[in-house]
Amino acid sequence: MSPSVQGFYSTPDNKWKALSHSSVEISPNLRLTDESHQIVEGFGGCFNELGYIALAHLNEEQRKQVFHSLFHPEGEHKFTICRLPIGASDYAEQWYSHNEVDGDTAMEHFSIERDFKYLIPYIKEALTYNPDLKLFASPWSPPTWMKTPKAYNYGTLRWEKDILEAYALYFVKFVQAYQEAGITIHQIHVQNEVIADQKFPSCKWTGEELREFIADYLGPAFERHELDTEIWLGTINAPDPWEELIKKESNDFDEYAGLVLSDPKAYSYIKGVGYQWAGKNAIQRTVASYPELRYMQTENECGDGNNTWLYAKYVYNLYQHYFTNGVNAYIYWNMLLEPKGRSTWGWEQNSMITVDPADASVTLNPEYYVMKHFAYAVAPGARREGLAGAWSGKAVAFRNPDESLVIVINNPYQESRDLNLAYGQQTLGFELVPESFNTIIISP
Repeated sequence: MSPSVQGFYSTPDNKWKALSHSSVEISPNLRLTDESHQIVEGFGGCFNELGYIALAHLNEEQRKQVFHSLFHPEGEHKFTICRLPIGASDYAEQWYSHNEVDGDTAMEHFSIERDFKYLIPYIKEALTYNPDLKLFASPWSPPTWMKTPKAYNYGTLRWEKDILEAYALYFVKFVQAYQEAGITIHQIHVQNEVIADQKFPSCKWTGEELREFIADYLGPAFERHELDTEIWLGTINAPDPWEELIKKESNDFDEYAGLVLSDPKAYSYIKGVGYQWAGKNAIQRTVASYPELRYMQTENECGDGNNTWLYAKYVYNLYQHYFTNGVNAYIYWNMLLEPKGRSTWGWEQNSMITVDPADASVTLNPEYYVMKHFAYAVAPGARREGLAGAWSGKAVAFRNPDESLVIVINNPYQESRDLNLAYGQQTLGFELVPESFNTIIISP
């Protein structure tokens, strides 16, 4: 019995069009190996205040279409795991934390009241489309009074016992408060971008500090309060290796994941590792050293607000790199923004969807389709399969729980190229048009 084959391609001028195929008598240039790798948990994006503000420009029908496409199990992306900030991210309307009462180490004044303005309605609306959506959260900055200097941007956590105990309690209170609001937080990642010392909300950590905080404060606090929420070592943004050489310092696997995970007490609390940005340089060594853990690409690199096809080709390579090196989930950054995606601190960034407040128009950007080419057909529980051949450096293969095979592949070149895929006893031929992303679904 012949398999059922579906294919879709997207180019700058044609999005999600049918990709035809035929049986060919020619040597394959892509084939499956007998290797099976990690299980896929899913795809998602980040709930941010500026995204919810952009949504407000849409009418009810447009809004339904956006949420259905992103979150519904029968939508185009079927998101299953998403991120939210603890306090303000750099894409908040304004900077804030959940407790700015100086010296309140007992967290008596802890409050998520601010989140009821944007984040909680945003998340709850998404949950109506997918009640099983999982959530992970991380702070961009602790409360300012816990930091040196006393500010949301730049600086470090004050390394004092009462502050560390209070900050662990801050995480506990956050999980509990969201639970009371009807939202389950499934994972906590200790710090967004642990080596970022930036003009936006940030807080720099060393590997030694992460190890001590998780082992001696956060892990025990979650145990005492009987929280089921997982603790993840994330989000790590190890810098570019060339930057390390210039600064004559290293912040790679050895200084973060390797250092923390080799400590038995810290390791006992950690369920996974989250990498983003230049963390891509450390993912391979981490997975090789600790294959029993779970991994996530936690923030898609954000571009410059122009949403070009050229940048989408770069982003495709990020998906391919991270999945090939072992992640279980891939998380986009801003799902939707206003034109140019300008933050409150001046950075313009890409988004999957642009909403123009001038006419309430919705634009599906190139990275919307990069995500769709993966998330549309790769189901939670899929297992990544090994590939070999000339196309294997541009492709990723997944075997879904229903045994269907999904191959996502790009042709970055300016001319058409032939893909000859070995499947069973036959070779399937596809013409990959120039500058295209392609998804092939084969059902037995």
